[in-house]
Amino acid sequence: MPVLVPALVSISAVLTGSAAAAPAAGLRGDPPAYRTAAGARPVQGAKSPSGAPRLAPGTYTDSLARGDEKFYAVHLDAKSSAYLSAVAAPRPGSEVADHTDSLKVSIRDADGNTCSSGGSTAFRGRGMAYPIADYATRRIDGPRTNCQRAGTYYFVVKRVGKASAEGAARWPVELRHQREPGLTGTPPAQPGPSTWSTTAPVPLTGGTKKDTEGGTGFNDAAPIGKGVWQDRIKPGETRFYRVPVDWGQQLNVSAELGAGKLEGGDGGSGAGVGADAGAGTGVGAVSGGVGRGSMRGPSVVAGSRLVASALGLGVYNPARGPVSGTRFVPYDGKPAAIKLFTAPVAYGNRYNAAAPVSAMRFAGSYYLAVSLHPDAAKYFKDGAPVTLRVDPVGRPQPGPHYREKATDFSVAPQERAAADDGMSVQQAAQHGTLRVVGYSGISTGAVLLLALGVWAVVARWRGGRA
Repeated sequence: MPVLVPALVSISAVLTGSAAAAPAAGLRGDPPAYRTAAGARPVQGAKSPSGAPRLAPGTYTDSLARGDEKFYAVHLDAKSSAYLSAVAAPRPGSEVADHTDSLKVSIRDADGNTCSSGGSTAFRGRGMAYPIADYATRRIDGPRTNCQRAGTYYFVVKRVGKASAEGAARWPVELRHQREPGLTGTPPAQPGPSTWSTTAPVPLTGGTKKDTEGGTGFNDAAPIGKGVWQDRIKPGETRFYRVPVDWGQQLNVSAELGAGKLEGGDGGSGAGVGADAGAGTGVGAVSGGVGRGSMRGPSVVAGSRLVASALGLGVYNPARGPVSGTRFVPYDGKPAAIKLFTAPVAYGNRYNAAAPVSAMRFAGSYYLAVSLHPDAAKYFKDGAPVTLRVDPVGRPQPGPHYREKATDFSVAPQERAAADDGMSVQQAAQHGTLRVVGYSGISTGAVLLLALGVWAVVARWRGGRA
């Protein structure tokens, strides 16, 4: 019998520990670097199409020095669209030059003709280093007929900037090749501008704030759904979150900093320079705060309480293309917010000339990148609480008819339900398993205790008869 007691205690400890354990947001040490995808394959891009390594659909890693232009070969069929993205991830604290340090991507055919306008993204955080990303695409229904044939194409990635300037250290780069299946029948047309509202609704309010812990990049982004979420972020850090947004939905999101106390002085309260600035009526354009993107140099204004570029928000689509590149709002110790309201997700948006609308071309996981400038340490030396208000507006609509399953460009009902609880589908499945194991473990314990009680009664009865 003594063996049963530690066994029961062990079962109880395992069950309660497994069910209740949750990672605490750690803010010790320096901001973490971008985590590349598990299983990402290292490659070395070539300086010309000759000798370019081949990228099959998947994820790869490389690095870029200032001025580098690298070529990667991709074999594309004539039945699907291809999306090739690059993420440049200088370590937090690296020196970067606003506007001039940038990343350019494009796809070219075997003759050197450009198959798409590609993308170009630059830093805009007054010297803050954070992950930047963009993509190039070969659309099967694109305007360039020379790019519709099956064959070898080249993904070209260039780091723009003067190699002799400060901060010329190599950047780690993550490359991703995604494939979007073709459609059956005629592709949906571009939605008319009068079919949806460009006026941003009021950010989501009410309800209990739910805890989350953002990741370092696209690969470990924290799943979040509709609701009000809270996290903590270090000065100099960027945290990523992923939100399932389905066909027909518009993403309404707000990132907020509360009141902060200035080192050596009192913090303010009430409406600050970035608080609720702008109504967010420009679809795809970040609103909130003054002077965003127009100031350069250190973020701290001499002799002022102001951190000119304190809180940043960027939004990316499932192919890592920017819906809105990261923009920053100022902060002076009073509450500040930065907001974004997107166009509704529609296949036909890809034909729209406006980049923020064109990026909302498929359903799937959309990514929020929230950055806190290193100079915000004058208010938040030990990290800042940040609030995210996330609202995918509208009911999910039927999507286009793909010829085959488009996993990267769809939202499963269980994925949406799991994100509302701050979990991935896999985590939700494990949570459900733990719950079942917990119940069965409790039942097993009850049976053992009952058996122990019966054994004791029988033993006493026999002892009494003896």
